[in-house]
Amino acid sequence: MAASRYRRFLKLCEEWPVDETKRGRDLGAFLRQRVAQAFREGENTKMYESLARLHSNYYKHKYPRPRDTSFSGLSVEEYKLILSTDTLEEFKETNKSMWTKLQEKFAPKGPEEKQKMWAQVLSRSRT
Repeated sequence: MAASRYRRFLKLCEEWPVDETKRGRDLGAFLRQRVAQAFREGENTKMYESLARLHSNYYKHKYPRPRDTSFSGLSVEEYKLILSTDTLEEFKETNKSMWTKLQEKFAPKGPEEKQKMWAQVLSRSRT
C-alpha cells in the first residue's frame, strides 16, 4: 500500500514542471524535496490530495478570474522574466547603496589580505 502511494506521489511530482530560471526557489523542486521528507516522517494522504487539486487547476476552475491581467498590466511571460533568479540578482546589485558598493570593492578578499590590512593600520597608528 505504501509503495503504491509513493509511486502516485512520484508520478504527480514528475508532472510538476521544474523552472530552471528559479534556481533554489522553484516550486516543483521544493515539492519533490517535501514529498521525500513527508515519506521519511510518515505518509500523508491529505498532502497528496492537496497537491493533486493544485496540479489539476481545481481552484482555477472553481474561482475563475474575470481577466488574465494584474494591477500592473504585465503579461505572464513578463512576470516570468522579472521573477527569474538572474533578474532578481541584478535588481539586488542595482539597489545597493554607494557605501555598500565601495565596501565590497575595497574590502579584503581573503584572510591574508585582511591580516595585511590590519598590519598596515596598526603600523600607521604607532607613528
